[in-house]
Amino acid sequence: MRIGSLVLNTLESFLHNRLVVLVLILAACVVLLMLVPLMGAKSATTAANQQGMEAAVLEMVSGVMSFVSALGSILAAWGAADALHSELKSGTVLAVMARPVKRWEFLLGKYLGVMAFMFCYVLVMMGMSYGLVAIAGMKIHAAPWILLVYPMVRYAIYAALGLVFGTLVHPVITMGMILALSLLTDFVGPGSFAWKPKLMWLKTGLYYLLPSTNLLTEGRFLSLRQAALKQATWLEHSITLGYGLDCAVILFVLAMWRFHYRSLRQD
Repeated sequence: MRIGSLVLNTLESFLHNRLVVLVLILAACVVLLMLVPLMGAKSATTAANQQGMEAAVLEMVSGVMSFVSALGSILAAWGAADALHSELKSGTVLAVMARPVKRWEFLLGKYLGVMAFMFCYVLVMMGMSYGLVAIAGMKIHAAPWILLVYPMVRYAIYAALGLVFGTLVHPVITMGMILALSLLTDFVGPGSFAWKPKLMWLKTGLYYLLPSTNLLTEGRFLSLRQAALKQATWLEHSITLGYGLDCAVILFVLAMWRFHYRSLRQD
């Protein structure tokens, strides 16, 4: 019950967060801008070019939704860090702890509150994906659970990262650190530029150490056709999602350990 109250309190705080509102408005504007080219694609589709137009539309929608999904990663990280920082800055965390609420309960409530908000965000993303493709007269071949579970697992990683850094520094610095971490992950992942042979050990080490969030990008499933989607087995999905959940749990436990020894008074 105490954790549930913290979840609801965290959800309510998002309604008063200016950055959250700004990101949501930006995402809505990007989606609205897509209506014109999609309507044009629908009018230009014929029986002869239907397959080619379908591939183009799916690729277009995939690119837009990947951008919106990336904004979601920012929301997850910022929301987690800011939810913790605002409680510490205002001193309300001391009143919450006096109920009494254990520190792990407080942090778990904040984390689940962020994930509940991101769940709503993902549902809206799914609706926009299907809506945009339907406007062009096409359809998405990917199963709905893929478009729901993959971003949720990725956001779980970013939210946990936000809590880890949020126990150490200000949310603005946290976002800078997460951005740098994301760029570094791209630099060491498959398909990145070649490193010098003497530094390959460092690239390999960073690849295994850093969270590979690119594995959980649901946007790639939007652009695939049914034949290509069938190549992804349940075992592959299980391994990928299991990796993401394991990474999120490790990061959250690290955040709990750091929060356990952190002073609750704002310096």
